[in-house]
Amino acid sequence: MKTNLSKIQAQNIIESFFKKSDFSSEEMKKIKRLAMKFKISLKYYKKDFCKSCLSPLKGKIKITKTHKTTTCACGFKNKIKIKK
Repeated sequence: MKTNLSKIQAQNIIESFFKKSDFSSEEMKKIKRLAMKFKISLKYYKKDFCKSCLSPLKGKIKITKTHKTTTCACGFKNKIKIKK
């Protein structure tokens, strides 16, 4: 059975999902797909999960003058630009 959501309802679901501290990669995959369906940007939440395996980011952190690089457990390096 399919439920019809509005864009505002989908955005509320996404915001409540990221308030949780622990999530699995399968849950993240569903949330990312929901955001793509309704064209909702995840720009503020991109620093919370790995781009490759979609698991929560935990690992080695390296900070330079311009970027923050976090190495995930899968080996992928997530690079985030630091704003001044």
